[in-house]
Amino acid sequence: HQDMTEFGVYGDLHVSIEGHVATAEIRRPPNNFFDLELIDGLVSSFTDLDQEDACRAIVLCAEGKNFCAGAQFHNDGSRGGEITAKNPDGSARHLYDAAFDLFSCKTPVVAAIQGAAVGGGLGVACFADFRVAAPEARFTANFARLGFHHGFGLTVTLPSLVGQQKALELLYTGARIKGEEAAAIGLVDKLAPLSDLRAAANDLAVEIATSAPLAVESIRETMRGHLPNAIRLATDREKEEQDRLRTTDDWKEGVNAMNERRLPSFSRK
Repeated sequence: HQDMTEFGVYGDLHVSIEGHVATAEIRRPPNNFFDLELIDGLVSSFTDLDQEDACRAIVLCAEGKNFCAGAQFHNDGSRGGEITAKNPDGSARHLYDAAFDLFSCKTPVVAAIQGAAVGGGLGVACFADFRVAAPEARFTANFARLGFHHGFGLTVTLPSLVGQQKALELLYTGARIKGEEAAAIGLVDKLAPLSDLRAAANDLAVEIATSAPLAVESIRETMRGHLPNAIRLATDREKEEQDRLRTTDDWKEGVNAMNERRLPSFSRK
């Protein structure tokens, strides 16, 4: 059993390695809100870990109450945190460019999910190869209840986990489900008590890391190698529809209703 060593700090993401397993912890407690800077931190760290011979699996976890409560929306409908930035060549870099890069990373990822995985946070959870969750965890694709379109490639990842019909139900209704139901429908791979969550996710990562790394890499490419391009196509559509729907009155009403903790009253405008 080797000691955990610091690997690097990528903004609010702290990465360490123990044996053949890296732990990447998001440190924006309590809600670990989602934005381009956070996803780019994941991309940078996971790209570096891909080059690290010792690393054969990654545990993705978050400090505080929630795994990731999605993007932070203000009453005027604007999002907290930058969604676009600049690429090195000066072109605009969108959140979904980062999503494509994240799905292009090569090392298997096990997400340890406590509290809420909401909206974009659900997208991050579904990016991982596996999800280990506490029974108290909450999952929701709440986009339609906000008045806009889902994102972060959930078009691709959610049906692959829960099937087309259950994905439609979750996306149309914005239903919130707990860990047990998430496990029953295949959204979560393993349940573990909150106190043992990190250990359970680490155990699965160790199991993966015990297999031959070249073989796992090859199998992962066979099984998931289509994902980056599928994510690119999906997020092109998702972004276009999100931008369109964010100009509507229904979007403003959805955000206000969420912030005021009431049912929205949509007008189709």
